[in-house]
Amino acid sequence: MASAPAQTVESTEIKSVLVTGATGFVGRAVVRALLARGYHPVCVVRSPHKLLRLFPDVDADRLTTIPGDLADAAALRHGADLSQAAIHLVGIIVARPMRRQTFDRIHTQGTVNVVDAVLRAGIRRYVHMSALGARPDAISKYHQTKWAAEHYVRGCDLDWTIFRPSLIHGPDGEFIRLMKRFMCSFFPPIIPYFGQGDAKIQPVSVKDVAHCLVESLTKNETIGETYPLGGPQTYSWRSFYNTCRALMPGSKSFKPMVSLPVALAKFNAIVGGPIMGIIETVAPPMSLFRFDVGQVQMSQEDSVCDHTIAEKTFGIQMRTFEDELAAYADQIK
Repeated sequence: MASAPAQTVESTEIKSVLVTGATGFVGRAVVRALLARGYHPVCVVRSPHKLLRLFPDVDADRLTTIPGDLADAAALRHGADLSQAAIHLVGIIVARPMRRQTFDRIHTQGTVNVVDAVLRAGIRRYVHMSALGARPDAISKYHQTKWAAEHYVRGCDLDWTIFRPSLIHGPDGEFIRLMKRFMCSFFPPIIPYFGQGDAKIQPVSVKDVAHCLVESLTKNETIGETYPLGGPQTYSWRSFYNTCRALMPGSKSFKPMVSLPVALAKFNAIVGGPIMGIIETVAPPMSLFRFDVGQVQMSQEDSVCDHTIAEKTFGIQMRTFEDELAAYADQIK
């Protein structure tokens, strides 16, 4: 099926953009946004066939796929040599050491590898996705390594822009899919949350995140800046759960929401982690229910920001969570 005509790219210098994480939740939205703006995505992915299957409506010659991962220097260099800019998205929320997926290896060393490939290829424009809460004194390994990656980017001779989103949502997002299991399935029999559920989050649409990342490529005023990304509404975890329950078709109103004390949740993460690692190898859907100590820790911190900063800079009005969820709730698989 032929794709829609491409729009004209504003910049005459940037035509092809190296993208890491193109098959991921955010990556797919970023590739769509790049294509809509007339850019040519150059995607370093472990499975090129999977990427092409994700875009059946896009002519194959509008994408370049290169087999490889963040540890494949040759693949990254090849992708960088074909590009004039880079958007680095790869990240993990749970470490899986048996698969060589650790926070240090993916977030920190992975960023070093991508940045080094970009520098060797002579690319100047670099866009980096971090996370709201990344800081040097963070309590979670997730945020610590996100900060270490940011620190490396800032120390390099690049025209960089860094984005720090709060919880990103969309019909394909892992967390929203987890919410559907909690709200609409008989298993588990309860809807658990960590601690008192009072910490605040600011869910932001994956479409808005992708728009801001791609829009930044040709906005010189964003060079050397770090932008928080959040939606226009703030929720406690409990109110977020209640909103999901109210808007998801087929939700089980009889299921109780239950607070897991933080200490118990951490204990379950430590003891249950290896067991879930085995279970998810034979039953991949169960990976949705896996969590680690870092996620418990992060759930006790606010993840909020001034959403108007990005709105003013990128000419966008952030989508409300309720409107978006109501529109895509029946698409969640």
